[in-house]
Formats: sequence, structure tokens, C-alpha cells
Amino acid sequence: MSTLPSLTLNDGSSLPAIGFGTYPMTGAEATDAVTSALDVGYRLIDTAVNYGNEDAVGRAIAESAVRRDEIVVTTKLPGRDHGYDETMRSFDASCEALGLDRIDLYLIHWPNPSVGRYADSWKAMVELQKDHRVRSIGVSNFTREFLQRLGAETGVLPAVNQIELHPYFPQEALLAFHAEHGIVTEAWSPLGKRAAPYAEPVVAEIAAAHDISPSQVVLLWHLQRGVVPIPKSGDPERQRSNFDLPPVELTADEIAAVTALGRADGRLFGGDPNTHEEM
Repeated sequence: MSTLPSLTLNDGSSLPAIGFGTYPMTGAEATDAVTSALDVGYRLIDTAVNYGNEDAVGRAIAESAVRRDEIVVTTKLPGRDHGYDETMRSFDASCEALGLDRIDLYLIHWPNPSVGRYADSWKAMVELQKDHRVRSIGVSNFTREFLQRLGAETGVLPAVNQIELHPYFPQEALLAFHAEHGIVTEAWSPLGKRAAPYAEPVVAEIAAAHDISPSQVVLLWHLQRGVVPIPKSGDPERQRSNFDLPPVELTADEIAAVTALGRADGRLFGGDPNTHEEM
């Protein structure tokens, strides 16, 4: 991509069309990977309290020649900090770890419905945004029902929902709900990790037809569906391959064929937000 496209969020701010994931890298590995990613051209950097690498990510940002206002830094609230006051304290701790006085995109990492305090955390995040300490607020791993509760209780819907989304788990219904309500979809594990569909005949055929790699087929599939993929790699060449996508437009039939790879049991590890919880 000669220029990095962006998507407009429901709060008027913008988000780069491709992000860089940092899990599970920590320490020098994470700092080096983020440094390399920024050099490649990534401007959306994704971390979380539970990744244990906010300090390493912050170090790379501080040392980078890229201007701070060009970088969209995302971090996530852990389940153990759900609640209004707890969220405020957790946010301050994340700022300190990152070495930043503001966060560009702040997400609730998991809804953790058995705890039942995600709406209280959301109210705190609405205040943080009003106070200009956070540019945009969103969630991760939220279902339609959880999203609707946030809107009903606060009148504010998330700008972003970061969810598991890849060819074996295309999330068509949730993607449609997001589009209807102005919520931008981010995809974690967008290439499917160890279950990447590169050997699928349809992916191989599309790659050959356009003279691109199977991973680029999957990333273009995301982009043309309006999804922001967050691929992770510590290898600079792979980072570049994931970022410098060729000016190829997949046909509607090709997009449909990749989407048709979806499976009923397509989740990578059974992370159903209704039952899976992380503290």
C-alpha cells in the first residue's frame, strides 16, 4: 500500500486499516518488534494489560522517530479491574506503564458476564473520553447482547469491537450488526494462527490468480469486508508482507469463497464470550 488507508470511527476520529499485534511478546522481543513495525509503516499498535508488555511497547514508541501523534496506541482493561473506580485506577496504571499521558484507543478486554461489571467499566471509559484522556473507547470480545446493554445504559456505543475473526470463523452476523450500528470491527488472530487456511484449495487458487501470497489473500479478504486486521509477527520481512499489500481487489465471488470456509466450531480455543473469562 503506497498510502495507509483509514476508517472513520463513530466518534469522528480515524483508525488505520491495519494494526500490529504484540501478544505474546514481552521485554526486548516486544520492543524490537514494535520498533520494526513502526519502521515498516504500522501506525496502529495493539497491547493489553494482560499481555504483560505495555512497558516494552511504550519503550519502542518513546524511542521511535515516528511522531507520537501519528501512532494510535491501543491497550485493554483486564477483567480483574472491572468496575468504575477500578477502571480509573487501571487506566492510570496503563498510562504509567506505557509512559503516556493519554491512550488513543482503550478497550474492555473481555465482558466477563459472571462478574457483571463491564457496564460500570464502560461508564468510567465514557468519562475518560469526555476528559480527553482517551481519544476513542471500545471493547473486545463482546457479543451483540453485551453491546446493546452498553448502549442502553449509557447511550454510547463502542467505536470498536475487537473480536476473533478469520476465515474459519468469519463472524458474519456480528459483522453485520457492527456495520448497522457504526462499530468498526478489528480482528485478532486474523490469519488463524496455527490453523491458518493457507493450504485450502480456494485460498491457494486465489493467491495464484493474483500472484500474491495466501496470507495476503486473507488480509485482503479482511480489508474488503471492512475489517481492521491486527496481525502479529516479530519478523521484519513478514511484517512488511502483511503491511505492504498489493493493489489487488478480490472479486465478490472470491470473498464469498473465503467466507464459506467458516466452520461451526471455528474458534481457535473455544473463547466464547458468554463463557470464557479472563481476569
